[in-house]
Amino acid sequence: MFSLPESYVWDFWLADDGDRYHLFFLYASKALKDPDARHYRASIGHAISDDLVNWTRVVDALVRSDAPAFDELATWTGSVVRADDGLWRMFYTGTVLTGHGNVQSIGVATSPDLYEWTKSERNPILTADSRWYERLADGHWHDEAFRDPWVYRDERAGAWRMLITARSNHGRPDDRGVIATALSGDLENWELQPPLSSPGAGFGQLEVLNTAEIDGEHVLFFSCLAADLAEERRVTGTTGGVWAVMADAEGRWDPRLAEQLTEHDLYVGRVIHDRQTGRPMFLAFRNSAPDGSFVGGIADPRSISVRDGRVVLDAVAGMPDPAVGSVVGGR
Repeated sequence: MFSLPESYVWDFWLADDGDRYHLFFLYASKALKDPDARHYRASIGHAISDDLVNWTRVVDALVRSDAPAFDELATWTGSVVRADDGLWRMFYTGTVLTGHGNVQSIGVATSPDLYEWTKSERNPILTADSRWYERLADGHWHDEAFRDPWVYRDERAGAWRMLITARSNHGRPDDRGVIATALSGDLENWELQPPLSSPGAGFGQLEVLNTAEIDGEHVLFFSCLAADLAEERRVTGTTGGVWAVMADAEGRWDPRLAEQLTEHDLYVGRVIHDRQTGRPMFLAFRNSAPDGSFVGGIADPRSISVRDGRVVLDAVAGMPDPAVGSVVGGR
């Protein structure tokens, strides 16, 4: 497990430069005492590995900007992609605290080597649009949810696509979580679009959306804490954790069909392919101990596959099977 003795470690994302794996992670000092306070002090750290298990910390990637700025409070979760010209881009969440609450928007930084990052002067590049998405002024949620950008090349659309955690501007307040999206032809200019899903899927928000190709299937992962589930899910005793759903024949995901992949002890599931075996590997951060206390740190990878139309998460050697069960369906 990757952890830091002096800091809380939680959300993370990965990049592969062909020689090393790069882990970008949120961290904040344990001197805060209260783990919940970490969100308002988050910076983006960086570590490298040859095997996805043994990590070496290197210079941090990003910290918050001086006020006034869209990321003056903290820098939150994102993703990294490499453009056709070889330049790396990190799309990340910036947060600012207003008199009414936390407002989130999307920024970008560039790097030639994954180590030295420069924030764009155009930040923020995307903000919540009230034509489709809930704003803080609507008063239905504790913040303006517009974060966790996941960028990938969408072959069907012939463009780069960004998935964003957001909430619909209509629907029951506890059930407005949707898949926000934007498209770009060059990673520079982005067009925000209507959401790819509808409210009413059973989630107040779909955190850290990300995708992976697993055994020929296009799988969507997202996370949700128990407190952010819609009432129908909460009353059944459903816990927080990571969910997964496979795309249909048209390449679309329906969050209503997503099934829970992990319990609340593991959160923010991501997949990266092991270069040695060519197989996809699943990683998540250690969220909570049996007593409910926050743990922090990135768990060692475990293999993941699709078998008989279902996503299968294998156990780690020496560890029990996932608490929810190692198989989830997507159709």
